[in-house]
Amino acid sequence: MTDKNLEFSVKSGDPEKQRSACLVAGVFEGRKLSSAARRLDEASNGALGAILRRGDLEGKSGQSLLLHNLPGVLCERLLLIGCGKEKEFHENRYRETLAKAAKALQDTGAGDATLYLTELEVRGRDIRWKLRQAVETVEDALYRFDRLKSEKTERRRPLRKLILPVAKRSDLAAGEEAIKQGKAIAAGMSLAKDLGNLPGNICTPAYLAEQAIELGKQYNFKTTVLEQADMEKLGMGALLSVARGSRQPPKLIVLEYHGGHEGEAPIALIGKGLTFDAGGISIKPAANMDEMKYDMCGGASVLGAFKALAQLQLPINVVGVIPSSENLPDGNANKPGDIVTSMSGQTIEILNTDAEGRLILCDALTYTERYHPAAVVDMATLTGACVIALGSHPSGLLSNHDALARELINAGKYAWDRAWQLPLWDDYQKQLDSNFADIANIGGREGGAITAACFLARFAKKFKWAHLDIAGTAWKGGKEKGATGRPVPLLVTFLLQRCQPHAE
Repeated sequence: MTDKNLEFSVKSGDPEKQRSACLVAGVFEGRKLSSAARRLDEASNGALGAILRRGDLEGKSGQSLLLHNLPGVLCERLLLIGCGKEKEFHENRYRETLAKAAKALQDTGAGDATLYLTELEVRGRDIRWKLRQAVETVEDALYRFDRLKSEKTERRRPLRKLILPVAKRSDLAAGEEAIKQGKAIAAGMSLAKDLGNLPGNICTPAYLAEQAIELGKQYNFKTTVLEQADMEKLGMGALLSVARGSRQPPKLIVLEYHGGHEGEAPIALIGKGLTFDAGGISIKPAANMDEMKYDMCGGASVLGAFKALAQLQLPINVVGVIPSSENLPDGNANKPGDIVTSMSGQTIEILNTDAEGRLILCDALTYTERYHPAAVVDMATLTGACVIALGSHPSGLLSNHDALARELINAGKYAWDRAWQLPLWDDYQKQLDSNFADIANIGGREGGAITAACFLARFAKKFKWAHLDIAGTAWKGGKEKGATGRPVPLLVTFLLQRCQPHAE
């Protein structure tokens, strides 16, 4: 969760005239002052430059220096943040600098701050982009998950207000819109992170369904939860087979947001909601198996995107579909070699029970056909192969429609929640051939992320479809373990650009 009372506002004004508990300015490597820092140095008759010449701050990335009562300026504190080499100050460094500033601000005791980092030039990015990123990055940096700790981490004087300056008064309107978007996306990311970070004994398929229902009530959109009997009537044999090893009943969660014209074809978002994945009979190794609570991050991202689009009241129709279950070993669980019949009628030979995400997604894809969607985007922590291929920076993207793929790639570039396209060639399909069923659920070690998408493609022939493999991006392991809230920024930007094509 983040500090719910953190308020963002946009303002135009000179840094030396700001009556702020803390003003934040950047310094580049070699003690080169940013524009705001130069103004402060002039107002203090060179006092700032003199302090830096003593060697307190070189301007390297990650450095910070807190000063009090600098003469000639009205702010109580001045927080200087190292920005690294000016010629290397691109999008990543801007976000890293913002995150460093946010964390340092929390330790100052200042209740409000004015963040002059938004004035820093990021090549090819305008003030709208910089302010939206400032909101999202600060909220992300301040996020913490302590709901299940007996002692909460309360700060003595938390940051309550953050002012984001713009150079010209004519930028104020664009700045306010950027803050609005940033806050909505940050709220969606926070929800996705909260759900992802909850353990599997709390965040069950039923819990995920309850959260979807509550979200629908809060923002006045329709939520429907299909139970096991409903899925049996629909013939969802693939999805139901995965849930057979669990005592938790499966759920198919359907959200309908009607912001566009009546009858207008919706965008469909499908998210894998596997609330815990032990691998089934093809059980996973014990090391790091706790991280399999994150196997529902696709579903959490759908809920996060819905929260953001509802807050923004976007003029678009969107359907969300979240197939949710657990995948556990049991006497009744799927066995390697079992054959199940999907909702589409296609039969599937289950060669590996740990390739279960595609089994629940294929029935969700078929179910989505009834909405006659303009486009379908599914997101799933689907394959370790995608992590090996791309690491943890971009999500994998595969699509049966080049224009849709380009839309998502461009949305990801703008949101700085990037995706990288992999081929979805028919050449890979033969790896999924089965001697005993229409299709096997795995295609061997080669091109594992691609063959997983090829499997899904067989159930997505009736619409424009794209698949996001978020196995490397939905959560972090190691010391900073936790859900990331991705790809909520990409999804919301995609929806924004769909209904406001000239806004970004």
